[in-house]
Amino acid sequence: MITPQTALVLCRFLLFGAAMLLWGTFAYLSALVPTDLARRIGGRLQIYAFFGIAVVVATTAVLLPLRAAVVGEGWSDAIDPLTIVAVLFDTNVGWVWQLQAAAAALLGLSGLLSAHRRQAAVAVSSGLLLASQAFTGHAAMNQGWIGFAHQLNDIVHLLSGGAWLGALLPVLLLLPLLSDLKLAPEARTALIRFSNAGHAAVAIVLLTGIANMMLILGSLPLDWSFPYQVMLSIKIVLVIVMVTLAIANRYLFVPRLSRGMPWAREAIVRATLAEVVLGLVVLALVAWFGTLAPT
Repeated sequence: MITPQTALVLCRFLLFGAAMLLWGTFAYLSALVPTDLARRIGGRLQIYAFFGIAVVVATTAVLLPLRAAVVGEGWSDAIDPLTIVAVLFDTNVGWVWQLQAAAAALLGLSGLLSAHRRQAAVAVSSGLLLASQAFTGHAAMNQGWIGFAHQLNDIVHLLSGGAWLGALLPVLLLLPLLSDLKLAPEARTALIRFSNAGHAAVAIVLLTGIANMMLILGSLPLDWSFPYQVMLSIKIVLVIVMVTLAIANRYLFVPRLSRGMPWAREAIVRATLAEVVLGLVVLALVAWFGTLAPT
């Protein structure tokens, strides 16, 4: 039988993976893609958006009982009102869950808005939910100014990582439009803006990731007797591969695409898909080692 701890890891992956993808996708569409084109791409992502919202709402709902089961004595405490109330009002994770539930409710209500307003509402509410994660786990272990700086750094890390990963999905839909005479100018503008913003997002992810590592461990994760440090090391390797793919896209394949080489677009698509897959693996690792002791 699956343990509450394993179920919690899976729930964290689904919740924050969905929130991260929604944030990155719709922040990009609402802020950097020309309005008419954003509506067109948003329409194609409508099912994806509603599915992502449903995952966020459902996993947020079960997260609190799972927390109760983990801190209590097993699955029986997941449905014990006294344990749930104690976790909700007497623990830091309970306070943060209240923030996450409010953000999830706003996200659910955003589905009722018009298409144009929905994109911005989904971006804001999913971004708030994602940022709330910084108030739990390792980012909440320090006090005073160091604790505040750690949480702020974690918020920036989560939002910049989501902006990078989530924006890759609409980018995949924009690439074929470069061959459409009518839509190519706007698609090219959107992709250039993604490239410029992507440079900043990747740099911020790397810098805040290093800062997080130093705030938690104070050194490189080289003590592999701790599963946390093993998985953090794997995450670092995967992120380096993702950055390499992003650099190859921008400085190897894109120039060749502009020169009319037909194979370059397929290379960009494959490299971008690989970034998405690796990003999801990274999220799974973080959902897991975020519940473990670093040392």
